[in-house]
Amino acid sequence: MRIVSLVPSATEIVCELGLLQQLVGVSQDCDWPPQIAGRPVLSEAIAGSGLPSAQLDQAVRSRVHQGRSVYHLDERQLQALKPDLILTQELCQVCAPAYSDVLAAAKILDQGTRIVSLEPTTLGEIFDNIKLVGSLTGQLQRAQQVIATLEGRIERVRSRADCVEERPRVLCLEWLEPLFLAGHWVPEMVEIAGGEAWGDIGEPSYEVLWEEIERFNPEVIMLMPCGFDPQRTAQELELLAEHEGWHELAAVKRDQVYLVHGSFYFSRPGPRVVTGLEILAKALHPKLFSDLALPQGAMYKMGKWS
Repeated sequence: MRIVSLVPSATEIVCELGLLQQLVGVSQDCDWPPQIAGRPVLSEAIAGSGLPSAQLDQAVRSRVHQGRSVYHLDERQLQALKPDLILTQELCQVCAPAYSDVLAAAKILDQGTRIVSLEPTTLGEIFDNIKLVGSLTGQLQRAQQVIATLEGRIERVRSRADCVEERPRVLCLEWLEPLFLAGHWVPEMVEIAGGEAWGDIGEPSYEVLWEEIERFNPEVIMLMPCGFDPQRTAQELELLAEHEGWHELAAVKRDQVYLVHGSFYFSRPGPRVVTGLEILAKALHPKLFSDLALPQGAMYKMGKWS
């Protein structure tokens, strides 16, 4: 089978199922696992990723408002690769080529090519997607094994966190200018990790006002801008410090502001969201989860860069 993945989470699922050799094309944002390096890149973001957050947000909003895709899809190369399966998504307009563009490009392919849009909004639905990809590719048993392992890790966190007496208020920010609250599965992750989440499980991310953050007065802040690693996030920390009242927030006073890799562990609906859950657990209850091993560089305190 020849597989094209136009979304990073699907690429990670495909490789987790042992299908690296069947993966013949990816998107520009597909950066894990490292072994995918050198695969043909079929889609690239049009908006410049190096722009400051506010300018990048404006560039993306402008294209979406005009009904234009944020990504360029290489139709000619897609045709040359002759995929049997194309994995994409419709959940987020700025995470992959527009689904309509993918459908239009696929018209030039053989009728046997299957296009599958992955649309999870909760942890359970992420696992359903892993099972679906496994079923489509003849790797259902492997998918069930992967899911069982991930669910076991979740249960280990849940069973410990259920015993905590105090659940800190947790603010998870998916963007810094404007301020966006992380949604979908992230509030669910916070609840499992032993925190009080702001936001409803399964609902999309949305813009919030600074005054709302002040009223919530988070005791822990997790900075997880989509598409940023901690080093990139650190470049824009002054955006938060410029808000009147920032230094009065409980989390800032307690030195409980963390920078994490948003794309790797939180915004991508793939296997590594479980690592994101473990990151949250260790940030919220460090003593309870002191024995929990995290990947190197998974989490930094804001004080490292301030």
